[in-house]
Amino acid sequence: MSRKGQVSLEFLFVFTIMIVLLAYSINNVTFREGSASVENLKIQVALEEKNLANAISNTISQVYAQGPGSKATSYIHVNYLKDPQMLEKATGVKSPRVFITYRNGTFITITGTGSAVVLAGPNKNTFWSESMYRKILSSNSSIWSPSGSVNMDSTTAYGLEINPNDLPPTLRIVVEWNPDVPDSWEFNSTAGEIRININPGG
Repeated sequence: MSRKGQVSLEFLFVFTIMIVLLAYSINNVTFREGSASVENLKIQVALEEKNLANAISNTISQVYAQGPGSKATSYIHVNYLKDPQMLEKATGVKSPRVFITYRNGTFITITGTGSAVVLAGPNKNTFWSESMYRKILSSNSSIWSPSGSVNMDSTTAYGLEINPNDLPPTLRIVVEWNPDVPDSWEFNSTAGEIRININPGG
């Protein structure tokens, strides 16, 4: 075989490998149900939900431990939770919303068309982070702004319902204990923050 023919075969071999790798890469990012990419995406979304629940509960615990008049601020980066397309691919939920409520700790799940809250088991899609502040706020619709609701443990649970498009890349969590103000949770998309007041005695 001539040197020219050998070079052509080597080029064809390398080109074939590159095509196979390209096809694999495209397949890996198509997010088809049951694919490795979708499973990885589900894990990333779940991790962000858990991290957000932890950040809120930890900030509330800090304020509760310091007593009346105290205030604390924390920040958390969100990537997947602010992307409705990613949430839809990961959860199969149409028109997804980030739902946050509080029962002795912070609950977070993704709601929307065709969604169902699953609290336990392999298909669990709700994440909870315990807090020192022992109070159930999910039964009171007036605490939350913007308010939404889900069916949780055969009861209606109220909480914050946030459009993913309204979440900033870095979400600010501001918690204070003002005994003159009732418990309240408000998401302000302009400020990019969740502002919380706790009132253990109220």
